[in-house]
Amino acid sequence: MESEKRMLLDVDEFPKKKGQALILAIQHVLAMFVACITVPLIVYSPYVTASGESMMNALIGPTIVSAGLGTLFYLFMTKFKSPMFLASSFAYMAPMSSALAAVAVTNANGTVTTNLWILPIGMAMVGAVYCLVALFIKLFGVNWLNKLLPPVVVGPVIMVIGLSLAGSAISNLTGGSVGTSSYNLIKILCGLIAMVVTALAAHYGKNTIALIPFVIGMAAGYAVAAIFTGIGYGIGNTYLQVVDFSPLVQNFSPLRFTSFLNYPDFLFLIKGSDVPLTWLDVGKAAVLFVPVSFVTICEHIGDHKNMSGILGRDLLTDPGLTRTLVGDGVATAISGVTCGVANTTYGENVAVVGVTRIASVKVIVLACGIAILLGFLSPVMALTMTIPACVTGGVSLILYGFIAASGVKMLINEKIDFGVTKNIFVASVILVSGIGGLVFAFGDNGGQPVVEITSIAVSMILGIFMNSILREKKKPVSEVKPN
Repeated sequence: MESEKRMLLDVDEFPKKKGQALILAIQHVLAMFVACITVPLIVYSPYVTASGESMMNALIGPTIVSAGLGTLFYLFMTKFKSPMFLASSFAYMAPMSSALAAVAVTNANGTVTTNLWILPIGMAMVGAVYCLVALFIKLFGVNWLNKLLPPVVVGPVIMVIGLSLAGSAISNLTGGSVGTSSYNLIKILCGLIAMVVTALAAHYGKNTIALIPFVIGMAAGYAVAAIFTGIGYGIGNTYLQVVDFSPLVQNFSPLRFTSFLNYPDFLFLIKGSDVPLTWLDVGKAAVLFVPVSFVTICEHIGDHKNMSGILGRDLLTDPGLTRTLVGDGVATAISGVTCGVANTTYGENVAVVGVTRIASVKVIVLACGIAILLGFLSPVMALTMTIPACVTGGVSLILYGFIAASGVKMLINEKIDFGVTKNIFVASVILVSGIGGLVFAFGDNGGQPVVEITSIAVSMILGIFMNSILREKKKPVSEVKPN
């Protein structure tokens, strides 16, 4: 197919130069890194382990390792035909927080402990749902799915996936809200430099430079941020101090063997507290996690349709949606045991494939190895944690925008006629509800919803509903004039 010819490296190909392959793999790791560690940073921040250590710090390494392990299993299940990268899912943050809060205990010293094993139980349920849906598709095929999710629905949903992340990109770029004291123009400058350099490298670069625009862009943004930070420390101006080097300082202070090599504190090695789990708690976990699994299945399908458009071949047919769902679901169950976080396909990495036109699964495998290694190499892990959010925010302007543009491209390629009223209504409802952030929340558990359906899933549900109730109008039969 013509779209396949446009790929510089196809799924089964590998760069001739090993150094080039390594940089391409690092690019995938950087694309998912900040978003991946955001989940444990937020979810685990209120809690400490039985030894008093912050769960947040303890579980960042295992989360990165779990992303690599989960992706490897996914690639194996899909027969190494789908160049997707799996990492932490934002969709499960609300149920994770609610589940941990439900079994949390406040200690005499004011610290809070909880039983982390509520999370592996929940993630195992998610994996089971994915496998059951995959079995259903295996028995009854995917034709019904194509009718349920035609291009006029999937295209706008893909646009929503990209545009709904716009707020996150801008928040990272600016360092705060406009008009507040945390709003930082220096951070914006560093992020925009990363964005511009990325675009220039992708558009004008040749050979290796054209293949790694995100690495080059982030390196440029980081270098400028480091220069401003050095000046800021020199003159005592905190406004200029963009880079937080404390992870590196803490890693080497004091200097010890673990400053260079250390094993991550995987969840199954951590004793959270003596809080017992009851069958009632297991039932609560089912109520929290199972509904969200159907939401992320919709996102899974959207990401694979997007990648299918980039590759020019239908991944839902080969390797098949059954295999991709099992790969994603079991990867989440594995991640639940190692770090307590769900895995999911990452739109950022889909965008990397689309922009660079490098679809090599072997590069993804190498990226998995790097992600796993990161959790054990203390200096590298510490260095990556110093990358300013503004730099990743600047690059995300391109990454998230590319996802949205892919939805537009699908509508064009499928020749969706927006002269037809039905198509306008379906797309309008999806775009406004999704970008507007319409969320369906049910129940109340200490200020947190028991069940929450994300705006992306809500927009897809409404789009499917509108597409099903609005039928194509029959064209009037023209009168036949007599001879």
